Amino acid sequence: MVDPITLGMSLGLGMGGVYLLRQYWQQRANRLRTLALLEKYSSSSRIGLHQGRMRLLVSMPQVGDLPLAEQQAWRERESRRDRNHLELGLVHEHQDDAPGDDDAPEPTEDHRLTELEARSQWMETHEPPLEQHAAVVAEEHIGSGVVMATAEDEEHEVDIEERLEREGGASGNVQISLAWDDYNDLDLHLFCPSGERIYFNNKKSECGGILDVDMNVRPVSNTPVENVVWKGEAPLGTYKVGVHFYKHHRKRRTKRTCKFRIRVVTHGESREYLGKITYGQAMQMVTSFSLADATHKA
Repeated sequence: MVDPITLGMSLGLGMGGVYLLRQYWQQRANRLRTLALLEKYSSSSRIGLHQGRMRLLVSMPQVGDLPLAEQQAWRERESRRDRNHLELGLVHEHQDDAPGDDDAPEPTEDHRLTELEARSQWMETHEPPLEQHAAVVAEEHIGSGVVMATAEDEEHEVDIEERLEREGGASGNVQISLAWDDYNDLDLHLFCPSGERIYFNNKKSECGGILDVDMNVRPVSNTPVENVVWKGEAPLGTYKVGVHFYKHHRKRRTKRTCKFRIRVVTHGESREYLGKITYGQAMQMVTSFSLADATHKA
């Protein structure tokens, strides 16, 4: 006669094995589907020689480029990310967010240091859930629906270079900049090929990327910019560009939906993207791109 405890353990282990196997095949199917989508919808261009090597830039598709069925699947994933954002307690109202006045005196250095300390204290509690949320967002391979900036956008052009010069931002072989036009605090999150994430709490990565401009922790500017740059050789692989709406500063004409512009520079070639994000939304996977050795790829 089989011992009931032994039988129960065997059944439990068997069911666990089936569950893990099912998870593996689901993840494998998702990877194969993603590769198929990239093969069909991604655009690539040779971007010239860099240090004696030809570089290939592959831009990942945006949700609007996909068939309707795939767009629906993306919306379902986005809905899950929004729920995850809420469940992890990453939507918060700040007690110091009294309605402001654009004509009020500029915050002093003491005010800025106070706000930096408040963010540091927030991170002591929320860094683990923010890491969990970022891991969920990093699984996405499709952009959130931003559009490429065109000549028609020039009348509303944001001079990112001028803002970077004003703030002392550097330029480099690979550079990703985020700009927006109000007092809100958006945060640039750059997922590196190594899996490391560059953002305000990890400004220097082991692979050489640096967040050298981080603005509007305190609402000091309605023309802010953030900047991640590789001054030296940037690693090959896939980079993912995320935007998180960290804090809604309730100043005049600063709303809970914020338009932004992303500029991606890779070895001298520049692309700009236009998008928007609403306070309380999940972190947006705005766009992603891969750098490869074109000679090896060929």
